Amino acid sequence: MKFEVIGNGCRKCIELEKRVREAIAILGLKAEVEHTYDVNRLIEMGIVSTPVLLLDGKKILSGILPTEEYLISLIKSKVR
Repeated sequence: MKFEVIGNGCRKCIELEKRVREAIAILGLKAEVEHTYDVNRLIEMGIVSTPVLLLDGKKILSGILPTEEYLISLIKSKVR
């Protein structure tokens, strides 16, 4: 399982990466977390609003910094 945060390094993008790592730890998941700062990747994907969160290459979140509770709930719903 691989999570990827995509963003330009803004405060929200960095915080999303932190929250993803915390959510994974809380849920006891074994997962890789990567942060991509390549703006060209965003353009290729047609994404205009950051931060973006991918799970195994599929977009599960874009344009918001979710609360920790929401993020945990979202991840739980996607890994079942």
